[in-house]
Amino acid sequence: MAIVRAESHTAGGGRRLALHSPVTGLPIGAVDVDDSAEVARVVTRARAAQPAWAARSVGERAVLLRGAIDVISARRAEIAETIRTETGKPMAEALGVEIVPACDFLNYWSRRARRDLRAHRQRLHGYLRPFKQLYIQYQPLGVVGVITPWNAPFVLTLNPVVQALLAGNTVVFKPSEVTPRSGEWVARVLHEAGVPEDVVQVLHGDGETGAALVDSEIDKVCFTGSVATGRRIASACAERFLPCTLELGGKDAMIVCADADLERAAAGAVYLSMFNTGQVCMSVERIYVIDSVADEFIDLVVRKASAVSCGPGDADMGPLFWDRQRDLVAEHVADAEAAGAEILVGGSVVPGEGLYFQPTVIVGAHHGMRIVNEETFGPIATIVRVRDEDEAIRLANDSRYGLSGSVFTKDRARARRIAARLTTGSVVHNDAAVIYGVPEAPFGGRKDSGVGQVNGVHALRGYVHAQPVLIDRWQPERESIWYPYTDKTIRDLDGLIRAFGNRLIRRLLS
Repeated sequence: MAIVRAESHTAGGGRRLALHSPVTGLPIGAVDVDDSAEVARVVTRARAAQPAWAARSVGERAVLLRGAIDVISARRAEIAETIRTETGKPMAEALGVEIVPACDFLNYWSRRARRDLRAHRQRLHGYLRPFKQLYIQYQPLGVVGVITPWNAPFVLTLNPVVQALLAGNTVVFKPSEVTPRSGEWVARVLHEAGVPEDVVQVLHGDGETGAALVDSEIDKVCFTGSVATGRRIASACAERFLPCTLELGGKDAMIVCADADLERAAAGAVYLSMFNTGQVCMSVERIYVIDSVADEFIDLVVRKASAVSCGPGDADMGPLFWDRQRDLVAEHVADAEAAGAEILVGGSVVPGEGLYFQPTVIVGAHHGMRIVNEETFGPIATIVRVRDEDEAIRLANDSRYGLSGSVFTKDRARARRIAARLTTGSVVHNDAAVIYGVPEAPFGGRKDSGVGQVNGVHALRGYVHAQPVLIDRWQPERESIWYPYTDKTIRDLDGLIRAFGNRLIRRLLS
């Protein structure tokens, strides 16, 4: 079995993780693990650098970060090669899943930053309006710790890091130990664009390093990864009242209505469950198809999945990124088959050194199977027949996850009606997964899929404290309800309450 990670020790007694290619199983380097002492030193440097970074105008920070687009464009071949070396992704996915959206995020957030972070006056309602003016100004939190996953190591690191930096924070981030160099490119790109070195720093290591970062003197945690690790981080943050954003796992459902364009729906079912080898938190993992069109839909899915090429080079589908994930996918498929599901396409590990798993189509699955209940994170299209849309909605909601979902129908109004009944963070019509790449859309999960949201109109404000400042419009000779209380105080307050009952006064006070 190919091993993606093996541990040894440095001459100084530190831990070192050896990396192996998921394509060949051969060594591709090693990374030294940063211990808790190094984490503390890095965070201290970030703390010292933060005031000067925050003192720069939002516009100045935005210009610097937007310049990273030019760096990425110039270095795209090197970045893509690093990503492909560590993950085995086809070039189309290294570019389309990682680099294109990274550039788009940089462009979008750098343009929005001035507007979203500008101090502004907020109009008051009611009886205080004649006396007070309210201003909202935004203060950086300080040092933000970001911990990112291995499935999209460049873009899923860059997006939160850039948001936090634009808001005036310094950032310490730890990419996954499975893809450390791909994540490290984010710091390299930003430094080359002119962001000072101590303003954005990278740590390397596994869960121990991540835990040390969470426990260090930071002011917010942004984590993308597994539910189990997310729970531990949430518990640690709760002990310190530390704000956190947790983007966790998913088991996204796709509903295929009777009026769907079945050709598109079938193509979507295959691609959206298998691109990035199915290792996407918004990947389609459950497909509920109305029984009246199920036969035709399944025939189309089988035909399209059978045509997906899998292997090294620029095949349609690359390997799974580490051996633990391949083992889990195989376990889920074996469990489904043993419980009565039928495998129509694939279903097996591809023999050889690489971590390849065949594109797979499964029918006859039900909610008693692991492949329907647990996050699989592999190239599996699991299809379930349902009587009608009501049953599809009920089963889609029958999950401890609630990250995203999709509805395939020709009727846009139907799509919105179904979406309103789905207990999930987001819903996409005739597509899926793309929602994370829409920065205007708040993205986050419900239930076990996470806490908080990234992206959306309030994304940058998730990295600041909104500080209200109440200013006197004019100074009265005496406040009406300050000491000493008198009979007049009571009469004035009683009159104010009676005024609320007067319709005309209510309109004036609103």
